[in-house]
Amino acid sequence: MSDRSFSRHRRAGQKFRPNRTQSFKPERAAIEARAEVLGEKPASEGVFDLKRHEREIERSENRAAGLAEDAATPAAVVAAEGVRKRDYREPHLDTPEKVEEETEPAYKPVPVSGTAPGLMGTLRAVTDRVIRRVQRLMRPRVHSQKEVIINAESLETRVGLLEQGRLEEFTIERTEDERLVGSVFKGKVRNLEDGLKATFVDIGFEKNAFLHYWDIVPAGFDSGVELVERDNRRSREKPRITQKDIPRLYPPSTDIVVQVTKGPIGNKGPRVTTNLALPGRFLVLLPNSDQCGVSRKIENHEERQRLKRIVRSLTIPDGMGVIIRTAGDGQKARFFVRDLAFLLAEWRAVQDRIATVPAPACVFREPDLIERTVRDFLTEDVDRIIVDDHTQYQRIREMIGRISRRSASKVRLYADSQPVFDRFAITRQIETAFSRQVHLKSGGYIVLDETEALVAIDVNTGRHKNGKDADSTILKVNLEAAEEICRQLRLRNIGGLIVLDFIDMKSHKDRQQVYQRMREGLKRDRAKAHVLPISQLGLMEMTRQRHTESVRESVYDDCPYCKGRGKVKSALTMSVEIQRKLSEILKKRQRDESDFQLRIMVHPTVLERLRTEDEELLIEMEKRYFGKLSFRPDPTFHAEQFKIVNVADNEELVCVGG
Repeated sequence: MSDRSFSRHRRAGQKFRPNRTQSFKPERAAIEARAEVLGEKPASEGVFDLKRHEREIERSENRAAGLAEDAATPAAVVAAEGVRKRDYREPHLDTPEKVEEETEPAYKPVPVSGTAPGLMGTLRAVTDRVIRRVQRLMRPRVHSQKEVIINAESLETRVGLLEQGRLEEFTIERTEDERLVGSVFKGKVRNLEDGLKATFVDIGFEKNAFLHYWDIVPAGFDSGVELVERDNRRSREKPRITQKDIPRLYPPSTDIVVQVTKGPIGNKGPRVTTNLALPGRFLVLLPNSDQCGVSRKIENHEERQRLKRIVRSLTIPDGMGVIIRTAGDGQKARFFVRDLAFLLAEWRAVQDRIATVPAPACVFREPDLIERTVRDFLTEDVDRIIVDDHTQYQRIREMIGRISRRSASKVRLYADSQPVFDRFAITRQIETAFSRQVHLKSGGYIVLDETEALVAIDVNTGRHKNGKDADSTILKVNLEAAEEICRQLRLRNIGGLIVLDFIDMKSHKDRQQVYQRMREGLKRDRAKAHVLPISQLGLMEMTRQRHTESVRESVYDDCPYCKGRGKVKSALTMSVEIQRKLSEILKKRQRDESDFQLRIMVHPTVLERLRTEDEELLIEMEKRYFGKLSFRPDPTFHAEQFKIVNVADNEELVCVGG
């Protein structure tokens, strides 16, 4: 065979021919999901499709902030580095200890003593109870007690969502924090960077907002929204804006109306868009888009068709559009008409402020936590809303009364002396949101570590005991861990790239079962999430929408002692560093000098090491270099701090860690 023939056959043999059963959708979906985590407003569902250009926008944003274009390390790369450090993880030879299932008692709602409802309130409550009993008789269903607990204080507001007494969602908002995400600003264009394809907009903050060209061009709907064509929609005569038109339409010093989609994180300023979206109870109003749609989370086909007919029947001004939210499932048409009228009135007020106030200025403030809770959590399956502040109690009843008078009876005022979060056992459950280790009922536990690039979650078996059916026991622990991980992601508000290390499973069927359990658990998450199947290395990679800092970052500051590392140098390490400095100083001095003395001041724990285990080494150093060393403890010193002084003239020769 000739060389040419051999080369041709070898190249032909290297061609990859995928069969019909192979698919690359998970890889493509993973790339798209990575972009989603930098995404949209937490309170409203996804509206506009920004995934196509998200990677380009992310790179430009990193360059604008002075970071590397690929600042976040891909999950796969980090996972591979971890594998290289410890080699391939062998399966555990032991299995988790078998734990007998404990039958939990039926959950009983905590009684709340509030103000007297009055005659009309009592009649409404009795009527509602009768209606619910009749509905249960006609159509029995499994009822899950769902309660919203609101703790309103002068400095912060906390909201917890309980299901059968178990904390499923937790949100905290400080009164002094700016509610940026979702707010609309009248800004002023400061400069355009064609290299970044971005505009920097002054909205009144220290850092200018980042507005990419793709966030100015009108965007299509997100994949979670189904487009609804309206017959009576007039065709727009305005030409479509392209990236080439942006420098001409928005030169420096031009006023522009933008909405914040992501708050400032780290060195990056806020990110904004001109594709505005004002969320209501059942609708989302799109002032700058004439498209209409229905949330795909409403899965019933007949209901979706009914909602499409409602959308087509709504009287929407030209150039505007609406989207029916998931909360609109099963609602009557008059509720959508009323919600649209409220949103249009709100937008007219925004337009009045845009026309009157000079830039930069906020023209629409995202509602506070309590109003967002009423807007997003008040559904038919919520049994009670309990609030411990009388002013907020009256405010919530007034807001709910505009939506549904019958639902106003669900609001209860908590007036007991015991804190409301303690009464409902929420405080104890919140503590797990700040704990690195979370225990499972099966005896195992999960460990969560947040880093700059990603979040690593490890599942461990905890107590071990050899068992006959190890595979089923491991599967049971992994399934329980999958449910708890989904819950912890919601409670901690963790976003970005997440790598999960489950206990190794031999069976492909078991791995798929854990993967499906994760997908089911993430369906109830309001933040967008995308998860991939367990890889050959036993790792599951996923992304979750990141729009604000996690609960841990917003509540805690870095330790001033260890600078957030969680560790300090050991006494042995400090002894080595001190001896290295002493050797350097003693070697430099002239041997003919007489009575060369050094005083070393250190932390007491380091001094204990120098006086005991390293005493002989220091004596030998004195003899070798003809010097005299004296040590002094100083409790005010940091564990990594020491100071070397020349005794003769009190000259400070070395100061480390001060």
